Amino acid sequence: MKEVIAIVRINMMNQTKRALTDCGVDAFFAHEAHGRGKGFVNPRILEGVEHGYEEAASLLGEKGKLYPKRLLTAVVEDSMVGCVVDTIINTNQTGMPGDGKVFVLPLKNAIRVRTGETGEKAIV
Repeated sequence: MKEVIAIVRINMMNQTKRALTDCGVDAFFAHEAHGRGKGFVNPRILEGVEHGYEEAASLLGEKGKLYPKRLLTAVVEDSMVGCVVDTIINTNQTGMPGDGKVFVLPLKNAIRVRTGETGEKAIV
């Protein structure tokens, strides 16, 4: 079992949900999140500065600004990891900074509270 954690843009959530369902993953969590990357500047802000927009110039000074994102978490069988990761990347990749990140973590065990089932039986 693996836990796949993805950080994606808010406006990509509906497409990502549909794509994950098409991939065979119906169970996942989505959380509101705020964060930032290593400091890439949005090209639109730079264009705004070049055109003389004061609002854009003021945004360049916000070093600590956190941007709204969505954090997706899915626990899947090992055989599904490739499909899930590829689906998230293909759905969210625009080639621009802020497309997101995907993390894959090993998971020792899962237990379904209702039945007491453990391991992969608990997640299928």
